[in-house]
Amino acid sequence: MNNNKHAIYQVFTRLFGNKNTTNTPWGTMEENGVGKFSDFTHHALAEIKDLGITHIWYTGVPHHAVIKDYSDIGITNDHPSVVKGRAGSPYAVKDYYSVNPDLANEPTSRLEEFEALIQRSHENGLKVIIDIVPNHVARQYKGENNPLGIKDFGSQDDTSVEYHRDNNFYYIPNAAFELPDIISEFMPLGGENHPSLATPFIENPAKWTGNGSRLSKPNFDDWYETVKVNYGIKPDGTKDFPELPRDFEHRDYMDHYHFWLEFEVPDSWVKFRDIALYWLSKGVDGFRYDMAEMVPVEFWSYLNSSIKMKNAEAFLMAEVYQPHLYRDYIKLGKMDYLYDKVDLYDGLKAILQGKASTAIIPEIQHQLQDIEHHMMHFLDNHDEQRIASPEFVGDPNVAKPAMLVSALLSSSPTMLYFGQEVGESGAENAGFGQPSRTSIFDYIGVPQHQKWMNNGKFDGGQLNDDEKQLRAFYKKVMNFTLKHSSMTGAYVDLHQSNHLSDSCYAFIRHDQNELVIASANFHQHNSEFIDLVIPQSTLQAIDLKEGVYDMSECIGNHSKATLKVNNHGEGFISLQLEPLATSALVLSLPF
Repeated sequence: MNNNKHAIYQVFTRLFGNKNTTNTPWGTMEENGVGKFSDFTHHALAEIKDLGITHIWYTGVPHHAVIKDYSDIGITNDHPSVVKGRAGSPYAVKDYYSVNPDLANEPTSRLEEFEALIQRSHENGLKVIIDIVPNHVARQYKGENNPLGIKDFGSQDDTSVEYHRDNNFYYIPNAAFELPDIISEFMPLGGENHPSLATPFIENPAKWTGNGSRLSKPNFDDWYETVKVNYGIKPDGTKDFPELPRDFEHRDYMDHYHFWLEFEVPDSWVKFRDIALYWLSKGVDGFRYDMAEMVPVEFWSYLNSSIKMKNAEAFLMAEVYQPHLYRDYIKLGKMDYLYDKVDLYDGLKAILQGKASTAIIPEIQHQLQDIEHHMMHFLDNHDEQRIASPEFVGDPNVAKPAMLVSALLSSSPTMLYFGQEVGESGAENAGFGQPSRTSIFDYIGVPQHQKWMNNGKFDGGQLNDDEKQLRAFYKKVMNFTLKHSSMTGAYVDLHQSNHLSDSCYAFIRHDQNELVIASANFHQHNSEFIDLVIPQSTLQAIDLKEGVYDMSECIGNHSKATLKVNNHGEGFISLQLEPLATSALVLSLPF
């Protein structure tokens, strides 16, 4: 893994190209429309690249459980009672060796159409990430496109026992699965009298549910549409496989790879390794791992080292929400990047909502300093409330200071969620998906994104001036992070030493090529006048002598600012920050 700055654009593939604006709750594909692989045209991808993006994460590509009947092309139907929403959850994967047929113009050619999208993405300078959901699969998993020699999940399980190391699932012997009690607004297909519901869903014996519920009748809040994968963790929590020696946190992926060659590992490990290597062979450049902390870290050592042996530059990012596990999943599990959700995302959200001070930012950075490069930053994704939703902050412009801090604070990747850059609010009642988040379960249009898409022109032609300015701001920030080498250099906090207010934040990024002073005013109404003292140690590190230096503004509205260095080696700079102002002042080095 290199230490370059990366920028990820997450697109919900089914929704990106949908031009339909009907947005009927629980609407069918025909009523509400659906986006296709082909909607990612060369022009669309070029515009995404131009936004300041290096990697595109196509969310919801692996074939997951769907309602639409594709039996005429040899795909078994999914029972609506174990499919969430009209379109199905992308995290209930039904066939890992295929892609969602909804996304193809010709479903029989769906894999070829996705391969063509991978090629178009590469031609436009974008690397491709797709999901792997290791903890659980769809309750009706059916691998109908397995390569020669690949056995299906569960096909060789001993279903008479709760656990066996090489079973792919956990079972509840002598008990049949029962559907949870479902509240009325979330009834299958919104309560429609669908012919497939005339016959009940049967699973006997019942399997453990995806989130680990061992009830044959899970609760509605359980992930009842999925079943948990067995990685060799016994029901009592003990491990049926070797643990890594502790010194392996300092070993490289090659040592990890060779360690596992000495052992026979649980069958589920091998199945997911084969899946990952298959997609690498198709040209995929990396993976986003769903709920990685629910799978043992030893498996990640095995999988990620296998991936890196095939592609050392593969981009591997994961959901892990328990800070005490971060270092294990990075060092022992060989993850490249983890979500910085519990610390920075939650902290910035609290600041934007007036519930916290900017003083928490340097505290977070200090706690994560040894792994800062590995903690991926974001303000929006498919799991979180949209920034522009009333439940978050309402006005997308209010988040500009947080975006500057999130993107420039560390050398870690920055991720945007499609529509974020034009103020998407996720206000639709889509059916299973509810307002404040863009639904991942339903066929729905994404209104602000559709304005930028402009009927396939991808030119922002329907955006108003404020929305265009918002996108221009995101473009400026994202490209700044890629083009300025100091973004992978050192970080210096200026908040504590300068006693800044609870609504202001300032920090330094520097390397041998440049000094950047970044600042932001989170207050929506008040200007801030700040006199910053730049530490002597920082200026000594870049060998900046006594003198007066003009710094160029690259993001905000300053024309320039003057940095004065005295004969003691301290620096001084005065700034006026208007409400919600952002600033990135640059001094090119050496002098």
